[in-house]
Amino acid sequence: MATFKNQTRHVPAISTASLPDIVFMLLFFFMTVTTMKDTDLFVENQLPSASEVSKLDKKDRVIQIYVGKPKAELLSRYGTEPLIQVGEKIVQMDALRTYLLEEISKRPEELRNYLTVSLKADKEVKVGIVTDIKKELQQLNLLKINYTSIEDPS
Repeated sequence: MATFKNQTRHVPAISTASLPDIVFMLLFFFMTVTTMKDTDLFVENQLPSASEVSKLDKKDRVIQIYVGKPKAELLSRYGTEPLIQVGEKIVQMDALRTYLLEEISKRPEELRNYLTVSLKADKEVKVGIVTDIKKELQQLNLLKINYTSIEDPS
């Protein structure tokens, strides 16, 4: 009979040659899936709820207008009256047309006739300011208006 000697076995080292490939694959995955927050809000924006909602599918054709009371850190500067925010700017009603024309000019020319204005008004905002915004939009021939809301779960 043969005798077995006590041989110590070494565990082979784990190959790390494919590790950079895995890291870059994860990096590319997260780069393509992650969306960036496009606008810092200066106004409070608690959207009203609705039972029948649909989603806007072409974001490049949408101009966002936010309406609401200023956030707590801006109360001393702007007061408590509702503000209008277009992009990253607080806009007064008399200058709204100018800022909307700037937003339109940023879009490709072939999409300018298909623009939709998404009005994100706080649920506590009075209808008068929304009506004034709609009049300005009519004068600019921006007639497609979307009122953004959250879906009512019931």
